[in-house]
Amino acid sequence: MNAPTGRRRAVAKSLTALLPLAPYADIEVIRADALAVHMKTLPPSIAVWLATIAHVRHAHSDYEKLLSEGYDRDSARFFVIDQINATLTRWRATRLLDPDDEDV
Repeated sequence: MNAPTGRRRAVAKSLTALLPLAPYADIEVIRADALAVHMKTLPPSIAVWLATIAHVRHAHSDYEKLLSEGYDRDSARFFVIDQINATLTRWRATRLLDPDDEDV
């Protein structure tokens, strides 16, 4: 089932606020992830943030490569923080990933 129109609008607004210069292809993936059923109980801004970090981690960093080399999830996440923040900075994100944020 599709997300209600109000939720879609709120996610779109959060995306625009967080990632003003992100490429359209990335925005569409993040939007779909933020609107996924498992995110529906979260506020739109939180859903967008979590979807953004997950997307950038998997698509724009060495995270998958580190996992395939045998690093555990937490170590791999630690080693790609700078790559994630570099991508967010290129996209002029209004928030960067804090290394101490354990929720992401």
